[in-house]
Amino acid sequence: MTFIEIARKRCSVRKYKDRTIEKEKILQVLEAARIAPSAANYQPWHFIVITEKKMIEQIAEVYPSSWLSQAPVIIVACGDHSRSWKRKDGKDHCDIDLAIAIDHMTLAAADLGIGTCWVCAFDAAKCHKILALPEHLEPVALLPMGYPLEEALPEKNRKSIEEIVSWERYLPIP
Repeated sequence: MTFIEIARKRCSVRKYKDRTIEKEKILQVLEAARIAPSAANYQPWHFIVITEKKMIEQIAEVYPSSWLSQAPVIIVACGDHSRSWKRKDGKDHCDIDLAIAIDHMTLAAADLGIGTCWVCAFDAAKCHKILALPEHLEPVALLPMGYPLEEALPEKNRKSIEEIVSWERYLPIP
């Protein structure tokens, strides 16, 4: 499969089979994050892999929808702002770097036939407490993973190239 085919295949999956994901596949997904680029190569991230059902249920309490607890794996993607690169104007690239790594993971998972869904609307403070994270780590996103229960269809309602791209300078969309 080509990269563009994998990118088109990846979509949010919220229904999973009751099937364990092989550790080798989880490690392949994590390897995709490990090799992701980051500003100044600082790699300001840490990933916590949750596979035990009791712990998944605890983490699922930080999100208001019940489907999360059905995922056989949840990866908590944490950013370390104390280790991230900051631009001269103070712009912190931690969340950007973490987003790149998470995107690498979602694409690697799709390539392996594993469904994922970015979850950002969760109680980060409660998640921080449940995981007993050190102060310098911020849980930024949850990444549930599992074999899709049904064939997930990629989002078809995408903007056209003309709606999202300007050449040489910004030109408003008519």
